[in-house]
Amino acid sequence: MSPLQYSIQGSDLQYIHITLQPNEEFIAEQGAMMFTDPSISMRAIMGDGSQSRLGVIGRFWRAFKRSLTGESFFSSVYKNTGITPQQIAIAAPAPGSIIPINLDEQGGSVICQKGAYLAGGVGQKIELAFQKRIRVGLFGGEGFIMQRISGSGTVFIHASGALKTIRLSSADSLKIDTGCLVGMSHNVRYDIKYTGSLKTSFFGGEGLFFATVSGPGDVWIQSLPLNRLSSVLMSAAITGRGKGSMVGKLYVIGIILFVIASLFIGEKP
Repeated sequence: MSPLQYSIQGSDLQYIHITLQPNEEFIAEQGAMMFTDPSISMRAIMGDGSQSRLGVIGRFWRAFKRSLTGESFFSSVYKNTGITPQQIAIAAPAPGSIIPINLDEQGGSVICQKGAYLAGGVGQKIELAFQKRIRVGLFGGEGFIMQRISGSGTVFIHASGALKTIRLSSADSLKIDTGCLVGMSHNVRYDIKYTGSLKTSFFGGEGLFFATVSGPGDVWIQSLPLNRLSSVLMSAAITGRGKGSMVGKLYVIGIILFVIASLFIGEKP
């Protein structure tokens, strides 16, 4: 099987530009398609389309578990039905970076944060990856559930903000903000540690815990998690800082007035 022909375009708002050979297929999350050539057909499949010995019930269960990892219940498969190479573009869901990962170079699988998967080859699977340690699940920033992407070929995941890739040797370890960890090789060891003191936790701005990763393997880190970005935007809207703050204030006032009006007319907001 020939390698996938692709290029990643853009800086902050990126998309994948793919060239599909005749009869070649590509799979992506719902709503990610930007444009296609005329001979590209599209069909929706349940989950990642993998077969199950339990038939439809088994595929439904796999799709349900896939949705728990932050991905859509259905996926879109694109196929070149023509006799010449055709183009397709898949866009990122938010500002940031698209990361191409060769699963064959990662031993067949990688572990990622919920919702990181964007697109890849048909036959790749997205499954639950539970955190075995309770403290990692409770305080690790990603909860008990992460996603394991397995298979062969290239998979594309999405990171928010700028991206940093670090290759760890067996003697290397790293401290990372829990929300900044995007993905890691399946053999990288992951744990969480207490920051060290209540003073640092409450006034240092970094929270109570940070993640520690130990090699060997690769680690992908994002500079601006979406929850941090949304917190900044909400704070700016409420406090009146930044452009468009008046719109934010009016939005908040509108919500308050709606709640008050609903109370007076006897309806729950």
